[in-house]
Amino acid sequence: MITADGGGSNGSRNRLWKIALQTLADELGLGLEICHFPPGTSKWNKIEHRLFSFITKNWRGRPLTSYQVIVNLIAHTTTKAGLVVKAALDTSHYQTGIVVSDEELARVKITPEKFHGEWNYGIRPRR
Repeated sequence: MITADGGGSNGSRNRLWKIALQTLADELGLGLEICHFPPGTSKWNKIEHRLFSFITKNWRGRPLTSYQVIVNLIAHTTTKAGLVVKAALDTSHYQTGIVVSDEELARVKITPEKFHGEWNYGIRPRR
């Protein structure tokens, strides 16, 4: 089960996101169930909501002068309840402007759910 925001790079309408999920399903040999939060409701994402509030408290008043400073502040975020955050700087270069054709998207083994199939769907491995 993967939960994701409704917009952005992992949005429900993002074609490249669905291609990447198909690749993951194929590599793992597992079916994936994806549920997107409806637009404007990312605050319902409990993990994101709980995590980012503590990260924000941790770096309050500190100047964010470099990526490494930001990563270190995130990585040193903790809570009394035992939350531990691991963070690392990804210096990889990623291609931008990738266009997914209708034919590529048609090869994704996607099955919409009955309730809001545009936000809730399964992706099965192709093998």
